[in-house]
Amino acid sequence: GVAISTYAKYCYNKLQKAALTGAKKGLKKPNIEEIRHAKNAVFNPSMFGSSLQDIINMQKERYPDRQLPWVQTRLSEEVLALNGDQTEGIFRVPGDIDEVNALKLQVDQWKIPTGLEDPHVPASLLKLWYRELEEPLIPHEFYEQCITHYENPEAAIAVVHSLPRINKTVLCYLIRFLQVFVQPANVAVTKMDVNNLAMVMAPNCLRCQSDDPRIIFENTRKEMSFIRVLIQHLDTSFM
Repeated sequence: GVAISTYAKYCYNKLQKAALTGAKKGLKKPNIEEIRHAKNAVFNPSMFGSSLQDIINMQKERYPDRQLPWVQTRLSEEVLALNGDQTEGIFRVPGDIDEVNALKLQVDQWKIPTGLEDPHVPASLLKLWYRELEEPLIPHEFYEQCITHYENPEAAIAVVHSLPRINKTVLCYLIRFLQVFVQPANVAVTKMDVNNLAMVMAPNCLRCQSDDPRIIFENTRKEMSFIRVLIQHLDTSFM
């Protein structure tokens, strides 16, 4: 009894995203559970590839008082629970793609992850969640301000405080999370200092809309510097 247009609109949106990001990669063919999940996704939207507001709306029934996306906090806590802050190359070394896909399926069904041993798996999925947000964590209309104020801590922090409330809250949680990893005792083990963290996280927060390779290359450095400034200077103690 569902209108064909419901499926058509959903498939069209998926096709547009696949054209931009590429198909899901992995060694295994989809299993029965993944196919069943994909069939139901039109009625049960994924937390991956949705907008922040849509994700908050999805979780209202389960977590009516949460101001942060459950998927964000759950995966962040999982990284720390598996001693990710004491794991060399965390956020740089990718997790096993099939384990990441399996974890994505679990999380999308609101299941608490079980049986995880490698912190690179939830770390990879967490990066994927940020990267696949329908609109970037720092919305497009703030992009120019970010790359203009990439070396000015006061101006960079002012940009954060001017973001829509939900984007500001989610970004501040991410920065507070990354500030755990830049503690000298952790960097000594992970080999991921503030520069390395900014390098791997900037593409998940900011998206350059230009097609010009020279502009993309030049802005990549500024994006990294902007995130580095936030990690070093943003006061997240209110989180």
